[in-house]
Amino acid sequence: MAKRVRTAVFPVAGLGTRFLPATKALPKEMLTVVDRPLIQYAVDEAREAGIEHFVFVTGRNKGVIEDHFDRQFELETTLEMRGKTQALDALRHDLPSAGRTSFTRQQEPLGLGHAVWCARDIVGDQPFALLLPDMLFKGVPGVLKQMMEAYEETGGNVIAVEEVPPSEVSSYGIIARGEGPDTGFAITDMVEKPRREDAPSNLMISGRYILQPEIFALLADQPKGAGGEIQITDAMQTLMRSQPFSGVKYQGTSFDCGSKIGFLTANVAYALDRDDIREGFLAAMNKLNFGQQFDQPSRSNRTAAE
Repeated sequence: MAKRVRTAVFPVAGLGTRFLPATKALPKEMLTVVDRPLIQYAVDEAREAGIEHFVFVTGRNKGVIEDHFDRQFELETTLEMRGKTQALDALRHDLPSAGRTSFTRQQEPLGLGHAVWCARDIVGDQPFALLLPDMLFKGVPGVLKQMMEAYEETGGNVIAVEEVPPSEVSSYGIIARGEGPDTGFAITDMVEKPRREDAPSNLMISGRYILQPEIFALLADQPKGAGGEIQITDAMQTLMRSQPFSGVKYQGTSFDCGSKIGFLTANVAYALDRDDIREGFLAAMNKLNFGQQFDQPSRSNRTAAE
């Protein structure tokens, strides 16, 4: 029987250079889709999947993330005095319980693999989920919950994947698919940012993982890979020699919020999904002669941009 996954790691130390100057002082993970920061969506997804401990790998100028997941007594008092109970209840609902969050620093930008390794002492000898906040997923149930259901059947390591056009495979980690259904098939190989002609498939690694703790020992000695960074994909390739990896072709829509187009599209999609603002939003778009072009995206569509 697979060990229960109770901990999730969120790498949030990136500089967010594609969103400068907005991210000069504001962490990219705190950019909002409608009225919620990207990092809050990732934490919400993890909580839905049963995660109990939230580990944030931060860097310089990221203190606002820690503040976001803390109580704001002055704000709460003000809301209570003004009778804004709905907003107050929402803030309290979003807040993890005391002792459920941990923060550690990645002092140098050495890549995703290094960021994960920085969480090793907090995670310990237990399986953990890894969520990249840049990737926002809209689906019911959430992607991590779908992965947890697969993990209960397969154990080992689980990765969420989705199809991309063959012309884009060189921008992502790509897996080779083995036998099994979309809800949990064998992964036989993976490679980070392959050339189109070398890619084993067009299934990209989508920024959601369930990993076993043996990955930390491999990351400790992992040489730099693509982009001159320590890549998590390279360490997973090594781990595949001794442990099974499964893929989940999830149900839902993804938005690459590390890109401007993906981020803006996510705002449109989430605004259209909100009963309290959809009508007003479409009316505003109609004034720009864009209203007829906006509609709810298909759940099977992926939204990303380079």
